[in-house]
Amino acid sequence: MNPTLILASSSVYRRELLTHLQIQFNCISPEVDETPLNNELPQQTALRLAQVKAKKVAVSHTDALIIGCDQVATLDNLQLGKPLSHENATKQLRMMRGREVIFHSALCLYNAATQSMQALVVPYIVKFRNLTDAQIENYLLREQPYHCAGSAKSEGLGIAIIEKMTGDDPNALIGLPLIALVSMLQNEGVAVI
Repeated sequence: MNPTLILASSSVYRRELLTHLQIQFNCISPEVDETPLNNELPQQTALRLAQVKAKKVAVSHTDALIIGCDQVATLDNLQLGKPLSHENATKQLRMMRGREVIFHSALCLYNAATQSMQALVVPYIVKFRNLTDAQIENYLLREQPYHCAGSAKSEGLGIAIIEKMTGDDPNALIGLPLIALVSMLQNEGVAVI
């Protein structure tokens, strides 16, 4: 019998992605401080937060397999977090127009019973179109991606502001690298197919 699988996330996009694997799981929002530490590289921030989220849920679910995820977007090594406001999203998209942004998607699978952890970061590169101020405003008013790293939702209207995408797993851009997750689950004896 497989252990309970928990997605430690409040993201509806990650939840929807995980349903593609057609396995049963529960969702629990871990509520952690996502502030980067001093001198922490973007990949390190994403990986640390994915692990912290999984371990926080493990405190009350000691026999579960817990999926933790986090994503940090970077432009010239500057971390672009969730904008949380229209003003911040406008600033981010103006900085990103015509440029490449790396989305560092961290994934962790934590076995709370054995305390074993598998974790990695899957990068995904996005080149944004050279958008006008009017296009940025139009996009933000229609999509309102204020809770998305880098102010972009590729699974929605955000695809219209993207010129090119490069990476090993397109799901990583949405924040849950499914290709790596299938391997991690297999390592824990959970067969997806």
